Amino acid sequence: TRTHKGNGYFVNINRNCEYVCVPSLAVFMSMASGNEGPSSTAHSYTNRLSKEKSPYLLQHAHNPVDWYPWGQDAFDKAKNEDKPIFLSVGYSTCHWCHVMERESFEDEEIGSILSKNFVCIKVDREERPDVDKVYMTFVQATSGGGGWPMSVWLTPDLRPFIGGTYFPPRDHGGRLGLKTVLTRIMDQKGITVTADTGESPPLATDVANRCFQQLAHSYVEEYGGFRHAPKFPTPVNLLFLMSYWSVNRSTSEGVKALQMALHTLRMMALGGIRDHVAQGFHRYSTDSSWHVPHFEKMLYDQAQLAVAYITASQVSGEKHFAEVAEDILRYVSRDLSDKSGGFFSAEDADSLPALGGREKREGAFYVWTAGDVRELLPDVVEGTTGTSTLADIFSHYYGVKEQGNVAPEQDPHGELHGQNVLIVRYSVALTAARFGISVDKVNELLVFARAKAAEVRKSRPRPHLDTKMLASWNGLMLSAYARVGAVLRDKALLERAVQAGNFLKEHLWDVEQQTLFRSSYCGEQMEVQQRAPPISGFLDDYAFIICGLLDLYEATFQTEWLQWAEELQLRQDMLFWDDDGGGYFCSDPGLGHDTPLERKTDQGDGAEPSANSVSASNLIRLSHYTGREEWRQRSQQLLTAFSDRLTKIPIALPEMVRALMAHHYALQQIVICGQQDAPDTTSLLAAVNSIFLPHKVLMLVDRNESYLCQRLPVLSSMSQEDGVATAYVCRDFACSLPVTDPQELRQLLLDGVAEMQRN
Repeated sequence: TRTHKGNGYFVNINRNCEYVCVPSLAVFMSMASGNEGPSSTAHSYTNRLSKEKSPYLLQHAHNPVDWYPWGQDAFDKAKNEDKPIFLSVGYSTCHWCHVMERESFEDEEIGSILSKNFVCIKVDREERPDVDKVYMTFVQATSGGGGWPMSVWLTPDLRPFIGGTYFPPRDHGGRLGLKTVLTRIMDQKGITVTADTGESPPLATDVANRCFQQLAHSYVEEYGGFRHAPKFPTPVNLLFLMSYWSVNRSTSEGVKALQMALHTLRMMALGGIRDHVAQGFHRYSTDSSWHVPHFEKMLYDQAQLAVAYITASQVSGEKHFAEVAEDILRYVSRDLSDKSGGFFSAEDADSLPALGGREKREGAFYVWTAGDVRELLPDVVEGTTGTSTLADIFSHYYGVKEQGNVAPEQDPHGELHGQNVLIVRYSVALTAARFGISVDKVNELLVFARAKAAEVRKSRPRPHLDTKMLASWNGLMLSAYARVGAVLRDKALLERAVQAGNFLKEHLWDVEQQTLFRSSYCGEQMEVQQRAPPISGFLDDYAFIICGLLDLYEATFQTEWLQWAEELQLRQDMLFWDDDGGGYFCSDPGLGHDTPLERKTDQGDGAEPSANSVSASNLIRLSHYTGREEWRQRSQQLLTAFSDRLTKIPIALPEMVRALMAHHYALQQIVICGQQDAPDTTSLLAAVNSIFLPHKVLMLVDRNESYLCQRLPVLSSMSQEDGVATAYVCRDFACSLPVTDPQELRQLLLDGVAEMQRN
């Protein structure tokens, strides 16, 4: 991760509870004028820091905040009053420490909120480097950056649960302020995960509308996304917006939701956050236009973005979105895949420079100088105005500049000076007009140029590859291959999905103990190894794999995957379900993994979806496949347990809101009776997969089917009409008349969507 120290950067909390490094100096310089020392006027407040020796602590001795120095008195107060600790760390010559003191700690309203609801501790990092180091490690690990002032929230036993650095006092320029952060922490302190018998989840339409409004409030019109900078992909937000549109198509809110999702996906695909040469997406963008990324590539991002893009292709009909999804999986198959069928975790942001050197630099593998491009693509393109070269066309299209296209403020360590991050600056049509050639010719030239650039990249020192294979992330990627493969009817993608399923079952599932393992590793000969003893799987390992298996079944109709999903769900329930409060523990309480902070569920949908959110959907899907009514009820219990959070801050749980919507609208059961590989069957399946149907389960029943028919006896009464593949669409125990024509089936499904909008 890139670490930003000193006064120029701060860590901010976004609306999805992600803590990220943000360039601050230019944005907040206007707030930083004036005397930075202690006020010389008469003091209205004096707190216990007045008795300290540290110049930094003394600078805060007259804040209207009930500050404590680091010590047992503060710890005892937190435990006795069961209050979280607000820890603020800085030093006396820290510019932004002075700014935060003046803006926030001298603010009487914020001071009152802090004093009444938190135990506030001030630490001079130069006095207590040991304390600073412990919590700075946490901030850097959870945010991708660090610096001072450092703001960390701790449990009474001193364990951090939220961390950042500078916060403006109130929401400013799309960024959350300290008051908002404090309020949300206070809200979540009071949100317990308990469900009383007879309670029901909150009303889905109200929760979905509120989630939409909260996302719309933070939406950035020009480039999409939900903050100005840095910008994260947040596929959970995008999938919620497309689901929201699917049942609100005729409303202005539904139209706006779709526009927000599709525009964000378009801008990301054009931006430097996407690797235009060798596919895949980087972790996040450091600027508002998706231009300069943090170059790390994570498996979980690829998985969720592939699903988001293939979904966008379904809702919009635009081929471009499907091509982006295919590109992501092409990258994963090539660079993040093991021969065993598993998927590696990540590629580093840093690598050695192509021209040599012992020090790794961020982005070295990915960036280009204008000279690199000229040397790579020197040929004159016939038919262009003047004597334009392929380098000229490539540079125009991708925004390559002689001096480099990375602004200094986006390059705090000078690693990208003179370099270019490829970003689509002009459309193919405008590029064709600029050089006097056809659109088809430009596309052909760009394909050729990217292939040459990819070959050159192969000779550069590669970034470090993390070959650890995590069960949960492999589950997410299993979903991606299955869902993209099904929509595109791509047998190679589906075969890769099956290979991934086999890997999970062979290497991460202990049949005798009926237990998942968290991870596996590559040995010296790239053989799959386990650590001794292996780490038992956590909730997200079970939930994400179950979801992947359900998606794999709907893509291949091999019931072995459905059977294994059922086994895993039974095991998940046994290991993690909280009988008292509802919801799932994050790890098996019997293994001693959980602490009081962590026992109650994961906190929200962020870079990865919450395992409880995914489980809520898994349970309702499985109830429709297996006839187990108790799983539908358990899903409802889980949602009820999160009622407060869903009602107050649904933006923190967009994936769970989707599960709540599935309960409200009731899942469609789409049953295809036919031989799997027969043309009439595949035509019906193609009709189903051409539409985004977030509230459905899909089944195939042929003459050899037994697993589903045993669990759902009603399926035995469904058959082919006149020997032709036949579809039945059911909801709430009522089924449509049988349908054999693909277009008629498509219309029937669309009519069902329209009916949901009226309900």
